[in-house]
Amino acid sequence: MPIRVQNDLPAKKILENENIFVMDESRALSQDIRPLKIAILNLMPLKQDTEVQLMRSLSNTPLQIDITFLTTKTYVGKNTAKSHLDNFYLTFDDVKEQKFDGLIITGAPVEILKFEDVAYWEELTHIFDWSVTNVTSTMHLCWGAQAALYYHYGIKKKLLEKKMFGLFYHNVRNRKIPLVRGFDDVFLLPHSRHTAVDPDEVYAHPELMVLADSKEAGIALIMAKDGRQVFMMGHPEYDRVTLDREYKRDLEKGIKIDKPVNYYIDGNTEIEPYLTWRAHGNTLYTNWLNYYVYQMTPYVL
Repeated sequence: MPIRVQNDLPAKKILENENIFVMDESRALSQDIRPLKIAILNLMPLKQDTEVQLMRSLSNTPLQIDITFLTTKTYVGKNTAKSHLDNFYLTFDDVKEQKFDGLIITGAPVEILKFEDVAYWEELTHIFDWSVTNVTSTMHLCWGAQAALYYHYGIKKKLLEKKMFGLFYHNVRNRKIPLVRGFDDVFLLPHSRHTAVDPDEVYAHPELMVLADSKEAGIALIMAKDGRQVFMMGHPEYDRVTLDREYKRDLEKGIKIDKPVNYYIDGNTEIEPYLTWRAHGNTLYTNWLNYYVYQMTPYVL
């Protein structure tokens, strides 16, 4: 799929080196096609890594996509250069009068905080409200999923005894739902989080449907029954070495952390791990774009 981005976005060259078709603005303007407008609210600290990961996952359909990156106005992180944010990111104020076919809200390293104590919580609630009326379907990831479930449905989170960290086996539930079409009965999914939603509240909610869960990692994939909101507790977009980098980063900081589960080959941290989750991750994003964005969105937004 051609992904349309700004000509000089650094992630564009990385994706092109992987033979992923990324279309710059000048070529896109010459085509008489209405691309899907997808906004990505990137709350992750290493924004450029997340850009590459998500665009790679969105690249597996014939649909043309026009990407708009968003960041918060009320909080500016310290891990991404201001010049990068100025050149390639907009804020909610810039787009609040627009409509989008799809929106992705990423995770964020604030999960131990109460939602209301997060610096940009009020701004995020405005984005949540806006997404209900201005976006055809929204995909929420990790902390973004927990935050949206709390705000929209009153689902609480709880602090885990230790970090849910590694690759965990999940079972598909309700496979007639198109979002999990093509999934195997069991699949691996990366998790990296200190909190979890209350499963009893999720299962009891009449507007929510659980589509994948794990004995070890709990509920992984939830969808509102109208398909306009998707909640993914893990990170299907993660690179091969993302968990490795997180693990070694914490060790260097002196943080006590176990090795990521089911990740290193024979437990050896010096051997490059197998990539065992990308096929299902790509299938998830492709199904979302096809069944819940492209086939549901109006031609004229």
